[in-house]
Amino acid sequence: MKKAKPIMIQGTMSNAGKSLICAALCRIFRQDGYKVAPFKSQNMALNSFITDEGLEMGRAQVVQAEAAGIKPSVLMNPILLKPTTDVGSQVIVNGEVRGNMRAADYFKYKKQLIPEIMKAYDTLADENDIIVIEGAGSPAEINLKADDIVNMGLAKMVKAPVLLVGDIDRGGVFAQLYGTVALLTEEERAAVKATIINKFRGDVSILAPGLDMLYDLVKVPCAGVVPYVRVDIDDEDSLSERLTSGERKETDIAVVSLPRISNFTDFSPFARFSGVSLRYVRNVFELGSPDMIIIPGTKSTISDLKWMRQNGLEAEILKAASRGTPVFGICGGLQMLGRSIRDPYGTEGGGEISGMGLLGFDTVFSREKTRAQTGGVFCGVEGIFAGLNGKKYRGYEIHMGQSGTDGPVVQNGCVYGSYVHGLFDENGIASTVVGALYKAKGLEFDENAEFDVRAYREAQYDALADAVRGALDMKLVYSILEDGI
Repeated sequence: MKKAKPIMIQGTMSNAGKSLICAALCRIFRQDGYKVAPFKSQNMALNSFITDEGLEMGRAQVVQAEAAGIKPSVLMNPILLKPTTDVGSQVIVNGEVRGNMRAADYFKYKKQLIPEIMKAYDTLADENDIIVIEGAGSPAEINLKADDIVNMGLAKMVKAPVLLVGDIDRGGVFAQLYGTVALLTEEERAAVKATIINKFRGDVSILAPGLDMLYDLVKVPCAGVVPYVRVDIDDEDSLSERLTSGERKETDIAVVSLPRISNFTDFSPFARFSGVSLRYVRNVFELGSPDMIIIPGTKSTISDLKWMRQNGLEAEILKAASRGTPVFGICGGLQMLGRSIRDPYGTEGGGEISGMGLLGFDTVFSREKTRAQTGGVFCGVEGIFAGLNGKKYRGYEIHMGQSGTDGPVVQNGCVYGSYVHGLFDENGIASTVVGALYKAKGLEFDENAEFDVRAYREAQYDALADAVRGALDMKLVYSILEDGI
């Protein structure tokens, strides 16, 4: 059987744009008639997704799978690391938890995972024409190069040619690209077939002298200069530009930007309404007096609740709830709203803490993680968001804590909570919430502001692909893909 041809996108640093370049290539190859799948051997992120089989994977590969027009599979991301502390992570292999490890311990252990990586990759390669592989961080992290399984080590294992992406928006792109190549071994440099300059704003012609000098230095062509593309596609992690406190609009939603915030993309649907400000806040000053407060998911519930308690955000949220401001907690945020949280097995570091006391349940962390897709119809919702009743929802649950709660929403007055990630994604859900907030302020809401979420996402992937296709020398990219290494 003929195996898929691989092409790998590596970057000079985190947030150089690897994930979106991979998503763009997945869409481009699909548009050109190929069966394509994304792959990232090891992903470190707190944004995750649950597949139809109840397995957990990174959201970046979910986005890339959507761009490729296929269902997400844990094969696309066999290893997921979810940081629990600054020096440790929960290790998830093939969608299931292997346990928590300190960074030094995982560094020694990861070589044992190579058979799992290759099995996942080979399965995908047997089923597709092209595999678009994403690296992690930078291949020039020389302290981590021993037993590498995600950058040049993986490129060697699967014989993938590499396109190296640099971020010009952060400055020093020529130094990024040259310095990265200079720190590679001769064998690794041979795998780099082209460079890409990403996130450029301005006239490309002014880069011409630099591109000529870069070619002389690294001895490979520049495949293109990709413009700074503004598309509404989920970002991989907390480096996202979304996590800022922007201007307040006529309806203002504040999301608490917890230190270990996870799945912040749950709230992206709200940002698509022109009259809504979706702000991520980290202190009392930034919070102000929003129309709705959201406490998101977190990988360190007890620690992040202590953080809110110490910086005064908890007290301000309690005051806001007492005034009737809607407060909505998702997953870890839901747990914080309860009476207490206990972690007897050290799942997230151990300990016990009193909750905010706004909802009447206690949470106990277990050894086993709940992982499931879910869906149904809202019922029994009272108060400002009663308009949700009768509407269909879909999403997924992913949590270690058990709170004894039933249904998509737990409620007490103006305080709401849910374990369901993606709760606001279905058509009609976000607009109902926004419409209720408008009405509460005596403002008129355009009932026709609703849009088809799936069609909107498809249009965003097409826009990304158009921008990247227009910027890259696709004849060169296809030649690199064909020739391999």
